[in-house]
Amino acid sequence: MKDVRLTHIGGPTLLIEVGGWRILTDPTFDAPGKRYFFGWGTTSRKLAGPAIAADELGQVDAVLITHDHHGDNLDPAGRALLPRLGTIVTTVPGAKRLASSGPTRGLAAWETTRLEAPGKPALEITATPCRHGPPGSHPIVGEVIGFALKWEGQEHGVLWISGDTVLYDGVREVASKLTVDTAILHLGGVRFPVSGPLRYTMTAHEAVELLGLIRPRAAIPIHYEGWKHFREGRTAIEVELATAPPEIRDLVSWLPLGAPVGETAAP
Repeated sequence: MKDVRLTHIGGPTLLIEVGGWRILTDPTFDAPGKRYFFGWGTTSRKLAGPAIAADELGQVDAVLITHDHHGDNLDPAGRALLPRLGTIVTTVPGAKRLASSGPTRGLAAWETTRLEAPGKPALEITATPCRHGPPGSHPIVGEVIGFALKWEGQEHGVLWISGDTVLYDGVREVASKLTVDTAILHLGGVRFPVSGPLRYTMTAHEAVELLGLIRPRAAIPIHYEGWKHFREGRTAIEVELATAPPEIRDLVSWLPLGAPVGETAAP
């Protein structure tokens, strides 16, 4: 994507720089070793710390939180950072829970908000649907959204962040409603229990199907490493991609942890 710089900090945490904006997604900055409780007897342990320390982030204008109630998307260290991260954009119930951490905006699926600041292009943020589990899991798992980012000067479509979701009709709507330039895909193939049939994030197989529908110019996996409950890491994803059609396989790029990729244009 032209004039965009991306830095994968670890897990779901990504720094997006465009047009003078610095946007952080799903802040997770805990050190490794901590155990997280996700409800209904599900737990996990963090295996790796962030590739960039919180005090090395610099100024952040806004933070996009796909959901605030799971520690692998907003951990205690990330939560402590929120008052210095500018506007918080998240789910409607999440915005209410995080209201004491700074200015919040809650979005339901397909709702849009705009970020504006002097000297920067307006940034339009649209929430996209997620289902973070099997059919009927919403009352247990809670509200989750993805994000589509649009700004003046984009040439080939939006930057889309899938959020924690399985592949279902709500996610397939992205193909009919949006033109996607770069797709940031939350993968990991999460299962609870780990050997059971119930999945809570996309597998690589589902990602291949989704990419065939949305046909972005580029796809970048995140949310596949750093926690024990991720069932498909990079090796498993690459094995699946090896059997995908070349026009799908060639879309996928991997971001090195902690190193910015791309160049930003001056605002």
